[in-house]
Amino acid sequence: MSNCSAGKTILCIDDDDGVLSYHRALLERRGYEVLTAASARLGLQLAEVCPVAAVIVDYHMPEMNGHEVATKIKRIRPQVPIVMVSSDDAVPKQVLDAIDAFVSKDEVARCLLSVLSRVCREGPSSFPVSDRSVA
Repeated sequence: MSNCSAGKTILCIDDDDGVLSYHRALLERRGYEVLTAASARLGLQLAEVCPVAAVIVDYHMPEMNGHEVATKIKRIRPQVPIVMVSSDDAVPKQVLDAIDAFVSKDEVARCLLSVLSRVCREGPSSFPVSDRSVA
């Protein structure tokens, strides 16, 4: 886990350690500081105490899904953009309405950095619904 510095710190929440390692490597190469949480509960704790520029959250997690995590983070820090990643391309509209962008896990290597840059620059809820459904 990295320190809690503001600015370009990204919080990644996923129950898969391999995915967390990949996100960390991808983001650190671009100059981001990265906090990782291998559970929804830990991710929420970090979101409460660490100033972050954005959150990347997996949709499918065991104790709490990404929609529940995103909703709770938006209550704690409404200004922080949330990017959801999932292998499930059929994410319900109510989930897409709770986040700022969606990236299919198949598209992470190609799209995540540009989507993250866009939501960090434009802030939360800057995407029309149609842009949230496909990155």
